Amino acid sequence: EVQLQASGGGLVQPGGSLTLSCAASGFIFRNFAMGWFRQAPGKQLEWVSLVNLGGHARRYADSVQGRFTISRDNAKNTVSLQMNDLKPEDTAIYYCARFRGNQHDYKGQGTQVTVSS
Repeated sequence: EVQLQASGGGLVQPGGSLTLSCAASGFIFRNFAMGWFRQAPGKQLEWVSLVNLGGHARRYADSVQGRFTISRDNAKNTVSLQMNDLKPEDTAIYYCARFRGNQHDYKGQGTQVTVSS
C-alpha cells in the first residue's frame, strides 16, 4: 500500500521559514518523481514543486520560485520542501505526491501551513 505522510507544518510569521517532510512507503521510492501540491481555503489544488528520480532536476510554480527548495533522500525514502520568505498567500494544506510521468497518481494526507502575524 502506497503511503505518503507529510509533516512539519505550523504557524509562522510572514518572512519566516518552514521545512516540510514527507515519508514514503509501500513502493520503490527511487523509481518515481515526487512533488508537492497545496490547497488554500476555497481554492483549487495547486501544484508547487517537482523533483526527478535522482533529485537533480527540480521544477517550481512561479508563485514559489526562488523561495522554496525541494529535495529528496532516496536512502531514507523522504522528500522535503524548504520554504523561505513565507507570505500569507502561502497559507494552505500542503500535500506530498507521487508522480507517474507528468501526472500524480498518489497524494498523501496533508500538513497545514499558516502564515500570519
